[in-house]
Amino acid sequence: MAPTAVSDSKADQHFAQDIPAPRLKLRYVKEIVPALTKQFGYVNVMQVPTVTKIVVNMGVGEAARDAKLIGGAISDLTVITGQKPQLRKATKSIAQFKLREGQVIGAKSTLRGARMWEFLDRLLALALPRIRDFRGLSAKQFDGNGNYTFGLTEQSMFHEINIDSIDRPRGMDITVVTTAKTDDEGRALLRALGFPFSGFSEGS
Repeated sequence: MAPTAVSDSKADQHFAQDIPAPRLKLRYVKEIVPALTKQFGYVNVMQVPTVTKIVVNMGVGEAARDAKLIGGAISDLTVITGQKPQLRKATKSIAQFKLREGQVIGAKSTLRGARMWEFLDRLLALALPRIRDFRGLSAKQFDGNGNYTFGLTEQSMFHEINIDSIDRPRGMDITVVTTAKTDDEGRALLRALGFPFSGFSEGS
């Protein structure tokens, strides 16, 4: 049986190599890395910033006491991100908000690797352009370390969501974590990837 196991392992490695890299990642490697290297004068390719993970967070607000609505949020986030989200629970009770310790207050998905790149591609190429009267994303919502967070007011712009099955609008926050050392580098990276920033010009 041992030879078969070795053979299967080699077969797995072979087929893994045949899986094409995500489209946006290929563009990052072939076009964006050289462009950022020239723009910032990097001397080592390891200095070029990249995206390491994307966190999609969906709160449930007053729906926290309704198991059906919580289930809807989990279902939407699963469809949007392609993986089952983690539940977020309250760490302490707050009487004025009728919040109990341990109560579910939201769900989040942390995306890495190929799934992260594929989500980012769908977000930029398909979802954001479907927002009615969309005027771009704020270029100023960086955290000082090259990471970017923005909010969406509902889930309907994602083509994976069946419009007819939406029971209520659900907003979400999306955080893009990068290896950039500064906001300028992070902004340049995301702009090159296709983030439609508005109200910002270089040097402002």
